[in-house]
Amino acid sequence: MKSGRIRRKDNTVFFESDGDKKVIPINDIDDMYIMGEVDFNSKALNFLGKNKVMIHIFDYYGNYSGSFYPKEYLLSGFTIVKQVEKYLNPEPRLQIAKEFIRGASFNILKNLKYYQNRKGNLEQIIEFIEIERERIGQARDIQHLMSIEGRIREIYYRAFDIITDNKFPFVQRIKHPPDNAMNAMISFGNHLMYTAILREIYQTQLNPTVSYLHEPGARRFSLALDISEIFKPIIVDRVIFSLINQNIITEEDFAEELNYCYLNETGRKKFIKAFDEKMTSTIQHRKLNKTMSYKTLIQIECYKLIKHLTDIEEYEAFQAWW
Repeated sequence: MKSGRIRRKDNTVFFESDGDKKVIPINDIDDMYIMGEVDFNSKALNFLGKNKVMIHIFDYYGNYSGSFYPKEYLLSGFTIVKQVEKYLNPEPRLQIAKEFIRGASFNILKNLKYYQNRKGNLEQIIEFIEIERERIGQARDIQHLMSIEGRIREIYYRAFDIITDNKFPFVQRIKHPPDNAMNAMISFGNHLMYTAILREIYQTQLNPTVSYLHEPGARRFSLALDISEIFKPIIVDRVIFSLINQNIITEEDFAEELNYCYLNETGRKKFIKAFDEKMTSTIQHRKLNKTMSYKTLIQIECYKLIKHLTDIEEYEAFQAWW
């Protein structure tokens, strides 16, 4: 969050800010999230890159700007060829994209049914989403599928005021820029989710620029967008609901400029703390009979996708059971 300079000394990373010096052992770093004005030199970047540390840059408003993506070290020409083949063939591509939306919509319904038991008044929203979910298999192409996904999201967002007791009134999803507190939290949480998934993709042989639901394009890792659809409901949305319902996030944690609303530094710290706790919290995996973190669940999802792309095992998107 602070402004300062990151430099390397011997085999250690130093962060210097206002005369203070913080030592960060390289083995303790998975990723760096830069939300202040921070300077690097090439010596520090080379050191971080060789140790496979990603650096994610955010602007003043908490918007994701980009990542320092170290040189890939798990390259597999075979996997990349298979990944591209599935994209170029309309039917296999649509099959994978449908599975992403099936997983995302199932996890959305899981949230809604949980809060239906606690708060009620969500029956009609659940019913509408279940109807839309049945149409996923009928989607003719990616555009048709995206329209179904868009309607599911639009219906889902109607539940947010009920789930959070209308503490932060939410009319509609607006991204550029977020116009209220709820939109600000969703956008910030989605940025964190995107970078967390990008990190897990980097640890596999997948190429992050070849995707199936979102169209591959310049200047973005679109496969991270695809996989994030599955995990946003059970990570980002649950973090938001928890922060609001437990009165951890309040109106004082936001700042507004014209039609722009964003989390201030205090709000971001609260959100990041809750997000990190969620990512490292553990559940008992039903099939593997092991205790694992949400972070590990994302890793497994990447490997499941690789098995599908290389024709080892049919891909089924993750569906929460708790």
